[in-house]
This record gives sequence, structure tokens and C-alpha cells, in this order.
Amino acid sequence: MSARRISIDWEALEIAVERNSPDTDSFLETNSGQVIVIVAGDPEAAQLKARVAANITGYLRVEPASSREQYRWMERFVSSVAEEPLRHRLVISIDGKGAFRRFKDVLLAYPAERERWFSYRSNLLHWHIQNWLESNDVEGENPSPWGDLSEPQELESMAADEEVPVGAPGEALRRTAKELVDGIAPLDLPTAIAFLEFLRERNTAAIVHLVEDPEIIVADKVAVGPTIVR
Repeated sequence: MSARRISIDWEALEIAVERNSPDTDSFLETNSGQVIVIVAGDPEAAQLKARVAANITGYLRVEPASSREQYRWMERFVSSVAEEPLRHRLVISIDGKGAFRRFKDVLLAYPAERERWFSYRSNLLHWHIQNWLESNDVEGENPSPWGDLSEPQELESMAADEEVPVGAPGEALRRTAKELVDGIAPLDLPTAIAFLEFLRERNTAAIVHLVEDPEIIVADKVAVGPTIVR
């Protein structure tokens, strides 16, 4: 069977594939190539649902890239970061709830790596779109803005497998803290331990700050000591 050729709104389709929200459904209209977005609670949602239901064969439900799939993209990217301190920060950032937001926040201070991430992610999104269209026997009469694609190459891993966060949220933080303590000279250990105990009595945010800024552990003992030693 030959593929259906339609004029596709590529920008709207890309947004629909990128969006992964439980309260949103997107459909590609196979006659016009337009993308219809139905958001739960929107005043027009009922009308749009009725429009799709009335001509169900004329629409294709857009399959967005799943959160699990997009998380794997982040994992692969993180392992490819050559700068070790940044890679460690990114490993920590994607551990637990809120990973996507923290990951982007860390990259804000690294424009070159941020650009590399967006380029890598765009290639994977476009490859997802191409596969989805082919699986539904659809092709665009108008060429896509990104042109012909081949399967994106895997990024070269710069990190050992154990650097990828596993287990319950916070395990990566504990491993990193342990590595930092292991590297401290014996004479400085009492100060470091006292400081860690002090932070433990506060909140999780303080512990995260400690791990992200390991220099604080080896701060001048004259300044730190009186504050934390009771």
C-alpha cells in the first residue's frame, strides 16, 4: 500500500511529539495535515473531541516521545560529557523527581554543552517523528525543515557505568559525598565530619548544596571550625 501524501504542519507536529502530558492528546488530521491539540479542562476540549470522534478514520493520534524514552536520552547525553565535574553535577541532577528541570538548570551555565544537548535531542525527536509517520504510511508533500534523516549515532560514553544513578533518589548524592570524604586528608576528617553532621541537622537542600560545591568541605578550618564545633 502506497503512503498517504499530505501537507504537514511540521512545527505543530514537533511540538505535539515533544509534549508528554497526561491531560493532553494531539491528533494529525490526514486531510489537512493540521495538528489538533485537546487539553483536558480547556473550554474547546469537548467540541474538539466530538470533531475527532465524528471522523475517527480521518485522524491519527500523535504518539509523543515517552517520559521514559526522553529520560534515557538525558542519561546517554550525561555519560557523553567530557568535563568530569560537569558530568558529576548532571548525574546528580537527573536523580529523582524533577530531573528534567534540574538537568536544564545545570546546563544554563554551560552554553556549549547546552547547545549540544538541544541538537542531540532535536535529532532524536525528528527521528521519532519520521518513524511514527512511516509506521502509519504517511509522508509529507512538503519536505520537513530538518530534511532527510538517518538514525542518530550513539554518543560516546565518557563515564563508567556506575556513574549512572541507580536505586532510590539520593543514592547518587550519597555516593558522591562518600567519594569526597574518602579523598580528604586524615587530619581534616574531624572538621569534615562535624560539618556533615551540622548539615544533616538542617535540610536536604543544604546537603545538595554541599555536594554540588565540594570546595566547601575543605574551607579554611579557622573560619569553619568555630561555627560547627560545639
